[in-house]
Amino acid sequence: MSSTNPTPTRSRRLPVAGALRLGRPSDIWFKPALSVVAAVAPPSLLLVALDRLDLAAYTMAGSLCALYAHNRPYAARGRTLAYVVLGMLGGLGVALVAASLTDEAVVLVTVGAVLAAVQKVLCDATRVGPPANVILTFVSSASLFVPQTLGQVPGHLALAAAAGVWAWLVGMAPALVRRHGPERRATAQALNASAAYAEAAGDGDGEGAPGARSAAYAAVQAAWQTLLAAGNRPSDTRRALERLIVRAEVTLAAPADSDPGRLREWARALRGTGPVPHTDDSRADAGELLGVAAERATAPRPLWSRLGPLAPIAVRTALGCALAGYASLALGVGRPYWALVTAASLYQANITLTWSRAVQRVVGNLVGVLLFAAITPIAHLGPLALVLCILVCNFGAEALIGRNYWLGSVCVTPLALLVTELPGYQPTGDLVTDRVVDTLIGALVGFVAAVAVTNRRAGRRVERALDAVGHARERAARLLADPQAAPEALESARRNLASAVVDLRATADAAAGEWWQRALPQERVVLAEQAAHRTLAATVRRRGTLAAPGTDTEDVRP
Repeated sequence: MSSTNPTPTRSRRLPVAGALRLGRPSDIWFKPALSVVAAVAPPSLLLVALDRLDLAAYTMAGSLCALYAHNRPYAARGRTLAYVVLGMLGGLGVALVAASLTDEAVVLVTVGAVLAAVQKVLCDATRVGPPANVILTFVSSASLFVPQTLGQVPGHLALAAAAGVWAWLVGMAPALVRRHGPERRATAQALNASAAYAEAAGDGDGEGAPGARSAAYAAVQAAWQTLLAAGNRPSDTRRALERLIVRAEVTLAAPADSDPGRLREWARALRGTGPVPHTDDSRADAGELLGVAAERATAPRPLWSRLGPLAPIAVRTALGCALAGYASLALGVGRPYWALVTAASLYQANITLTWSRAVQRVVGNLVGVLLFAAITPIAHLGPLALVLCILVCNFGAEALIGRNYWLGSVCVTPLALLVTELPGYQPTGDLVTDRVVDTLIGALVGFVAAVAVTNRRAGRRVERALDAVGHARERAARLLADPQAAPEALESARRNLASAVVDLRATADAAAGEWWQRALPQERVVLAEQAAHRTLAATVRRRGTLAAPGTDTEDVRP
């Protein structure tokens, strides 16, 4: 987060207690929790009725796709879920073919590591969102060590595909009740974040509250991206939501002139199913909405352009997963894919976050194996009891993981162990021992690989982000100085600048968590943010949504 006073780069520390601190649950924590239960239950119960629970691992692969895309508008959600199902089938297909062609554990671990790296890069580049690559890697890695023949592969893939189609239907079902639900939630979050910034700025000198300001800008940017992802067919509801986001932007420009209570009132109204509240102030909204229409017509960046910066993450993932799997094999553990998945789950935007995830993973798994030992007697009562335990763990994992990853892992761990018992019950002691050993191996080796493969391009990306903010601000300032500038051109420049500022903060935060990097230009980052925020405020004043017209040329000059 930015600061009003430039500060030197702080020494990098590895948090422990902070990594385990619980946060607030997600606003929609119950949606993925209920969705995964609805996606897993019918296929699994059908297999129980057919006495073929040994095939449930394949249907489970497709059902888990229901965990994705809950924050996306339904048009975008449908596309994303389809891609997730196809990606799951691709990874599963490679794993099943590899398992049918060889039983050499070293080869299978190598294939799993490569798959994990590909899945990580594609999920990050496409910004598919949580649970990102972890579920895909779990499915493909576990399948590598299931005895298989080539003749069985098509049937097993068909089961996964059928469950994936059902998961797609489950994920899209809420559209029948609340068509614009995701857009309404994103707009409500932007309004609440802007209100929080206005309140925090009111407690200081008006220029303070840098944390609240950064969060508000990010929430507003996320809201615009959500509405833009909804497609090119604007409706009355969409236009009303866009005007509410305009009001949030006005608050960012002049927090002292805003009414936080009114913003929160609008946000509460959006949480329900009633009509979208009207702002009763449409001045200059036409220019804003012209800019939105222009951005809808802009082609998105091609996927390949987003892959380059992810090369260090890909190398970390492949190396860490492979070494973790090899170490597990060397110690004689029977399920090396658990170490592989543990390593794959660690890798975040930088080493500091990767360390936090390692702490969370270890703590959650160690507590989780105790929970597994406690529920095993119930799961061994019969196939139906086993499926019910899996459903409860699925629900608990998604209900808790939003508060902290380690808390969700407490349920994910027994879930993964129960899945291994779908083909037949296994000794509890062996499962618990293997899981503990593989967790420690995967976390240790995976983190060592992250330290070894440093992201040496992080500093250069900060420089490029600074340049992007500078160019975007210069363009906006030129248009502000031109009284004949078209409203849609000014709005496009304003939106490009807002996006560049959010990207700069994300890039700087990611680079600050890397080790052994040259000192970051923190002062330049802070000054660039401050100047960009002043220019953004000037574009809002120019748009005419504030009572005070005109712009302050001293604020906006390049």
